[in-house]
Amino acid sequence: MMLKKYIILFSVLFITLVTKAQDDKNAVTFEMRVSKEKLGINERLRVDFTMNKDGDNFTPPDFTGFRVLMGPSQSISSSWVNGVRSYSKTYSYTLAPTARGNFNIKQATIIIEGKTYKSLAKKIEVSAAVDRPNGQKTVDDVADESLHLVAEVSKTNPYLNEALSVVYKLYVSPSISVSNYRPLDNPTYNNFWSQDIPVSNRNAQNGTYKGKTYRYVILKRVILYPQKSGKLEIEPLSLDVTVDVPTNKRDFFGGRIYSQTNKTVSAGKRTINVKELPSEGKPADFGGAVGDFDFSITTSKTSLNASESLQARVEVNGKGNLKLFQLPEPNLPASLEVYEPEFDEKIRTTLSGMQGKVSNNYTIVPSFKGKYPIPSISFSYFDPKAKTYRTLSSEEIVIDVIQGPANSSASNSNTNSSNKQSVIATGDQFNFIKLKPNLTAIGSNYFFGSTSFYLWLLLPLLLIPLAILFGKKRDALARDVSGNKIRKANKLARKYLSTSKKALGNKEAFYVALEKGLHNYLKAKLKIETSEFSKDKIAILFDEKKVDETTKDGFMSLLKNCEMARYSPFSDVQMQQDYDKASEVISYLDKQL
Repeated sequence: MMLKKYIILFSVLFITLVTKAQDDKNAVTFEMRVSKEKLGINERLRVDFTMNKDGDNFTPPDFTGFRVLMGPSQSISSSWVNGVRSYSKTYSYTLAPTARGNFNIKQATIIIEGKTYKSLAKKIEVSAAVDRPNGQKTVDDVADESLHLVAEVSKTNPYLNEALSVVYKLYVSPSISVSNYRPLDNPTYNNFWSQDIPVSNRNAQNGTYKGKTYRYVILKRVILYPQKSGKLEIEPLSLDVTVDVPTNKRDFFGGRIYSQTNKTVSAGKRTINVKELPSEGKPADFGGAVGDFDFSITTSKTSLNASESLQARVEVNGKGNLKLFQLPEPNLPASLEVYEPEFDEKIRTTLSGMQGKVSNNYTIVPSFKGKYPIPSISFSYFDPKAKTYRTLSSEEIVIDVIQGPANSSASNSNTNSSNKQSVIATGDQFNFIKLKPNLTAIGSNYFFGSTSFYLWLLLPLLLIPLAILFGKKRDALARDVSGNKIRKANKLARKYLSTSKKALGNKEAFYVALEKGLHNYLKAKLKIETSEFSKDKIAILFDEKKVDETTKDGFMSLLKNCEMARYSPFSDVQMQQDYDKASEVISYLDKQL
């Protein structure tokens, strides 16, 4: 009897243990494993997050105190043994410590079968650098020592609006090779006017870095003009580089075996201390030009007849911020008819800055005979090399109008007042007035039966066909839903162009209104939404509609000017040109779209 009780007790215990083991096997596990809990600052740490069932929405910790060298890399292991499935999934990271001290790798989370699981945190101690056994270096160590991204800045202490260049070079040791790279973070040059200089040839060149021989490749070149004084930061360029590092192993044919790793390199932030232009000696007509320039005013002719035209060109050429200042305007006599100037620029940008010339071309038409002087005007700029302001003045030009009518207003003003005579009343000065014959007495004309009577009588009959045509036209317009939308958008575009015209002289308000007008016009013509607006999208749609290159380039340049107006000075002349150009471009697009 006692034996029977022991057998029953043993059976219950065995079933309980088997059931518990089965439950433990089916339980979800999610844990963090580290390669070591204490390491030197020059060592690497491997962190694995392992689970026994597949999950979703894996969220790693922020790894404070470490830099992620690689990861996450994912590995899955699945097998069947005696009808039992074994499954494991792992997310792996390779980390490098950024400082000495004690750091806490916080919890990671994942959702498995609808439930959220968290790993336990791990404490890691980072000590001083340690010696490697036999001086052996890892692949990451070799990559760290052999790969450098450098931003070479031509000037770190420029004047406001003085050019400086930034050249990004990737230095690679001859002991390794780079198979690929991709930008992680491109710098934005806040408070700078910037222009990229395309790099057409990325062939490796020989050079030195910190006294050692390297090969380098120029990745990016940019010209900057600071638009604000004080300390300005240039954000870093960061790259993810795939590096092939040779190992001590050999393949079957004796060739060296390479190990591949990914390394993140950054050029680091650069601080530029921008000096304000000196206030001492600043000319009253200084318009913001910085560089080394020549200035001239020329005319196509100095002798002509009235109603003929001539061209007057105000030109600045040289080296400096040619796109960032306004040209002086000539003071022309009021008796000359002067049209809005046409702006022209021929500028090329190199590593030393902008070079070329800008000019305003005025069309002048004299109406009367005479001599008309174009007074001398001056142009001032700041020379950063000499650290002083310079002023250039043009020569006076006299326009001789040989043939044409005399200026009556001028001759009248020169008439001698002594030639004027007073009017003497004699009392009979109105005797020449005679009464006309056949005068009709007041009130003798009658409306009934007159020509006006019959015209007013027939007028309603004549208006009936017009009313019918108007009604049909109105019904057709009401049914044309798409056309109504287009007309509404065109009306809105004209409204914004009208607003921009009223805002001439106010740069911010003008270009905001102009940009809205252009966008609403495209919204009407191309039937696209505001969220789809981008220069690339607009260019593609223009190509599809077969818009000619001149009109396309004109529209794109207007959008570019609207963007540049946020940080560049624009003259009233430039704003008027952009408004006229917008009207012209819209009229051309109406014919082509």
